[in-house]
Amino acid sequence: MIKMVDLHKQDGCIRNDIDKAIADAVDECAFIKGTEVGTFEAELAHYVNAKYCISCGNGTDAITLALMAVGLRPGDEVIVPAFSFVAAAEAVALLGGKPVFADIDPRTFNIDCESVERVVSKRTKAIIPVHLFGQPCNMTGLMKIASNTGIVLIEDNAQSLGAKCIFPDGSKQFAGTVGTIGCTSFFPSKILGCYGDGGAVFTDSRELAEKIKALASHGQSIKYRHEYIGLNSRLDTVQAAVLRVKLPHVDKWIFHRRRAAANYNDMLSDLEMIGLPHEDSVGIHVYHQYTLTVPEDDRDKLRRRLLENGIESMVYYSEALHTQPAYSGVCSYDKEMLNAVRLPASVLSLPIYGNISDIDQEVIVDTIRKFYKHN
Repeated sequence: MIKMVDLHKQDGCIRNDIDKAIADAVDECAFIKGTEVGTFEAELAHYVNAKYCISCGNGTDAITLALMAVGLRPGDEVIVPAFSFVAAAEAVALLGGKPVFADIDPRTFNIDCESVERVVSKRTKAIIPVHLFGQPCNMTGLMKIASNTGIVLIEDNAQSLGAKCIFPDGSKQFAGTVGTIGCTSFFPSKILGCYGDGGAVFTDSRELAEKIKALASHGQSIKYRHEYIGLNSRLDTVQAAVLRVKLPHVDKWIFHRRRAAANYNDMLSDLEMIGLPHEDSVGIHVYHQYTLTVPEDDRDKLRRRLLENGIESMVYYSEALHTQPAYSGVCSYDKEMLNAVRLPASVLSLPIYGNISDIDQEVIVDTIRKFYKHN
């Protein structure tokens, strides 16, 4: 079976280092707030060039903590993309806020700035752009909207750690460090993934960093002194130890992901019925997913053909969020929305990871070409 992400292959060359790191953490017996946690936070902050990194239990908690830190109140509106994983909208709704869904760019799958402008209101507290599938959003456009309105910009960078935003003057900055707060996830399949759940928050604000750290520890900065109503959300020491081993390999894995994406592009470029991933000029794509658009009538048939040939594929995501039952009564959305409604029927993601082999890619592409030859 050719898997979407084969961690056995990707982690194989560093498995001994991971095993030793886990064993050392177990020997230390400091499973919560062990020394590996703080060291990892410092190393990750250095990697993305952020002043502060606060680890937490998972990527959804990271977004929740960010919203709590900026003072989201019941009834406040937060603009989120309608085509995305649910975490951002979920965090807003759980805190009593109102998710306001914006449309997406059909080429990049990222939130569309013109749609954001259409749904901004006096009640808008924040915008949460999701750097989807490994590609950074148009942060120049979003920063302009935020600066003109005083709206807080919180980046969901769960799928794009290591990606870089490119600005009009040619300068680059890591996705997740451009807005007021950035959030990421260490879910095992992510570019930097642990062996369980984990997440982190980035900010250059000392005040926000201290508040987020307290919020993640039951609202306390001093033991048993609770300044805020908080959460119990922390990265455990074993996961931090695993992540410390993996972090130095992230750039190498991104290089190989980009190479694999280029291979797919070369081999699929002559199939006119398939839309290849578009790499926008506003950022450097790290290909957390390699996502095609295919004719709606073909998508599910092609998935079945791939599976019959021992190839996994995935549909991210099968329905626009504003049409989901849980959000139909608690949200509003851009009434001109088109792309977020249309795309779920045509997207299909192919296997990609840090060291997917050329042979596996050739098998995948050969299966797709044979499908279209006989259909």
